[in-house]
Amino acid sequence: MPIALLALAIGAFGIGTTEFVAMGILPDVATYFGVSIPTAGYIISGYALGVVVGAPLLAALGARVDRKRLLIALMALFTLGNVASALAPSFDLLLVSRFLTALPHGTFFGVGSVVAAALVPATKRAQAFALMIAGLTIANIVGVPLATIASHHLGWRSTYGLIAAVGVLTLILLVRLVPAQRPQPGASVRSELGALARLQVWMTLLVGAVGFGGMFAAYSYISPMMTEVAGFGAPAVAVILAVYGVGMTVGNLVGGRAADWALLPTMYVCLISMAVALLLLHFLAPFKIAAVVMVFLVAVTGTALVPSLQIRLMDSAKDAPSLAAALNHSALNLANAAGAWLGGLVIAAGYGYTAPNLLGAGLAVAGLVVAAASGMLDRRVRRAAPAGAEDGESTGQTSATTV
Repeated sequence: MPIALLALAIGAFGIGTTEFVAMGILPDVATYFGVSIPTAGYIISGYALGVVVGAPLLAALGARVDRKRLLIALMALFTLGNVASALAPSFDLLLVSRFLTALPHGTFFGVGSVVAAALVPATKRAQAFALMIAGLTIANIVGVPLATIASHHLGWRSTYGLIAAVGVLTLILLVRLVPAQRPQPGASVRSELGALARLQVWMTLLVGAVGFGGMFAAYSYISPMMTEVAGFGAPAVAVILAVYGVGMTVGNLVGGRAADWALLPTMYVCLISMAVALLLLHFLAPFKIAAVVMVFLVAVTGTALVPSLQIRLMDSAKDAPSLAAALNHSALNLANAAGAWLGGLVIAAGYGYTAPNLLGAGLAVAGLVVAAASGMLDRRVRRAAPAGAEDGESTGQTSATTV
């Protein structure tokens, strides 16, 4: 794999750390500004909103920009946003800075995945993307715990200062390691937005928004599930979350290799496996060792889905791959928000802390239904195509037919 992927992975590490560290520093932020924990939680929802808004907007506006320059500009905005967060004099300005920091999130991953895919043979595109996204999953194992410790000892502002330093390092590596990559001929805002006219793009986004929501329905309530149901002490939760982070990293790398081998079958297997893992977690949660094993497997099966979703979107919108790939992260953030919200509803209804697992299994099955329908549509289009038309699925790729 080319060394340029290191720059993309470190950028992903910084982005992953700034996204997930908010959960660990909420009490410090709330105390500093004199607000409640739920109010401090707005910095989480504000960031998610910034991802949803920024991904399609910046990807479309950057359609005609050299992709290396666009990545540098996106990382510069990310770094400035973290500096603004570290210096924010009021809670309201902190909210604004978190929103601005999130704007380049989805587009960085979208454009970065296109750049990564262009650096390797077609048969290794998903693996290249998985190595890039590994930075985000490793952030949950290393970046978030270290940033949380820094917050406790040096103040929450130091957290964003350290992440800004990661942004500066990424900028240097992008300049030195990533080759220039011109946009596609004829690329424009209009051509990028044209991808939204393709049914397969929307179906793949729906698979991510619904199916991946199953994982987040469970993940959002792992802490009370492990303490109230499994019987772990509060200090053990940090270790269990680290196990989850390891599972995400393993799933991402395995999913990348599998997607290069067989794209749609990988999506099917991941969604089925996620549903089974969530069902088993529901029934095995009272048993400590089994519960931890199932938490690991939920992370593996859920995260393994991401590379295949990303490549599927890029194939479904060949003339606008940056926008399609960026929208994947909008969909995944919607999955995060929806999964957590729906999981909270079933707990509030009195079904217990394991109920989100059943809900998550149902969401995974719903995502599988959409994925199967997308695959059937592909086969119908190929049957209707003239003899000798390209069949990408034989090499793990799918048709980019406009529907």
